[in-house]
Amino acid sequence: MPLTDIKSILEVAIGREEEAYEFYANVAERMTNPAVKEIFGQLSQDELGHKMFLLAAQKDDQIVAKLPVPADYKVAEATELPALSIDMKPADAVALAMKKEQQSVELYRGLAQAASDPTLAAMFENLARMELGHKARLETMFVDIGYPEVF
Repeated sequence: MPLTDIKSILEVAIGREEEAYEFYANVAERMTNPAVKEIFGQLSQDELGHKMFLLAAQKDDQIVAKLPVPADYKVAEATELPALSIDMKPADAVALAMKKEQQSVELYRGLAQAASDPTLAAMFENLARMELGHKARLETMFVDIGYPEVF
């Protein structure tokens, strides 16, 4: 689908959220570690929420422009992509999700840079910010799980 207008951009973004939902839901079903199962189950529900947000944006695309600019802790960039396995640890599950959000940020930023229409470039940047917010939340969770404070 050519990304030549806001409607087509949002349709592709909605499709990506649906794919992420299906991925996380399917992974959650297969996990043996209850904590990891819960993490992926929550991530699947988060993706449904993102889809609902983007569906609302189809009616008013300005709501995407109102997203705050989140912090980018760069934890995902410094973390290896773990292999998906049914017995993965919670920190690895969060790292996997964090890396997927990083890939989405990079995709939308690349599309923004390639866009010749400033309106479309702005929409891609807004979508990158949305994904960056998801990434920041997962990075915080990863640090909390992967590097608990020792007292």
